[in-house]
Amino acid sequence: MRALDLAELALAAAPAGDGGLALVRRERSLVLRYARSRPTQATAIDDLTIELAVLREGHVGRASTNALDLDSLAACGRSAAAAAEAAARAGGVGTFPGFPAAGKARGHDGHDPETAALHPERGGAALAAAFAAAERSGLEAHGIWTAAEEETAVASSAGASLGDRITDAFMKVVCIAPGGRSGYAAATAVAARDLDAPVLAERAARKAEVQGEPASLDPGEYPVVLEAHAVGWLMELLGVTAFNGLAHAEGRGALTGRLGTRVVAACVNLADSPRFPGTLPRAFDAEGTPKAPRPLLEDGVARAVVYDTHSAALAGEASTGHALAPGGSPGGPLPTNLVLAGGGAKDEAELSRPIERGVYVTRLWYANVVRPHESLVTAVTRDGTFLIEDGEITRPLLDLRLTDSVLGILARTQALTGSTALTSDGEFYGRRFAMGTVAPALRASAVRFTGSAARV
Repeated sequence: MRALDLAELALAAAPAGDGGLALVRRERSLVLRYARSRPTQATAIDDLTIELAVLREGHVGRASTNALDLDSLAACGRSAAAAAEAAARAGGVGTFPGFPAAGKARGHDGHDPETAALHPERGGAALAAAFAAAERSGLEAHGIWTAAEEETAVASSAGASLGDRITDAFMKVVCIAPGGRSGYAAATAVAARDLDAPVLAERAARKAEVQGEPASLDPGEYPVVLEAHAVGWLMELLGVTAFNGLAHAEGRGALTGRLGTRVVAACVNLADSPRFPGTLPRAFDAEGTPKAPRPLLEDGVARAVVYDTHSAALAGEASTGHALAPGGSPGGPLPTNLVLAGGGAKDEAELSRPIERGVYVTRLWYANVVRPHESLVTAVTRDGTFLIEDGEITRPLLDLRLTDSVLGILARTQALTGSTALTSDGEFYGRRFAMGTVAPALRASAVRFTGSAARV
């Protein structure tokens, strides 16, 4: 049965009332993990989940099931209705205005039939190629290869009837030298064939092979070159702290009271762009609202945040198609297709040339938000942190703890590379929801580091 047919069947089985919505998600995925140039774990998932949301007096109750028979769907609907009714009894009339009216979603190029076939041989060949490339350099390879097809459908009492299919693939390679030096490379794509395992392994190996006793730096502010993977992670944290419509409506967001003002450098242009080539597109959100491009930062000026139905009602706005769950996720809506426009620099080497003494960062790890209202975050550099001296990368650098405002880093951004890459964490420890950020590398005049970080 098609996911959309199942969504409509589930909606019909739910109790009638102030409104209802059925969200069906199916995940088919492969994950291959490896360490010390050996496969360590392989998993295959084929999961279909139906989530029913029922509206009662401005409150949304949700329940989910994996059972497809009519009795189970009806029981799931009753559980969702009971949750909504309990919320209404406890809190009075709620603020949810009702599920959005039907809209027409645009198609996209986010589905690759070959990747959807999920041939394990492709993943096995990628691992073998990474192992061979690492062995040629006398290194060990560690990481993950994964690919998936996700099918999503939404049917609602407001008339929504939408279906979508996407594929995604991700490979991470960490090469580790006998002395413990490490290097990182990763790629994310719609199609698994676009993951070039030998290139990734060789890129990671070059970082692990950099010779020299690791230098150390005292805490302080230093000029920094951030590779695209580090930039992408910072943009995801900015999505949480600055562009979350619920936080913005409640006065907790980093852009509260700042829309229409310049908040970062004029060279920074950031948008949520689900139709941008090279991203992981989705046609609509969890409430059936179609996706559309949304400028967020234009020439350094804060232009907008993103909303689901709940946060939009609080703000007196309309949903922008960013619901992560029917009725709104407790954490609020998030941009899922961030694109940071590139600049005029040729590559990271050109970004490094003006720096007399600074830090080169491959990626960030253990990133957390400290003070959302300031977009203040903390993270640890990892798998390729180097000292820049007189415009050149000279030697490895002990990993550092970054503690700074993401908006502050973007305000101090001086240049960006013209080339961009689709970056993502790519590792799923719960329900798969593939998303990524298109980002260039950048140079910032100053980033604050609060100390060295011991390897965990």
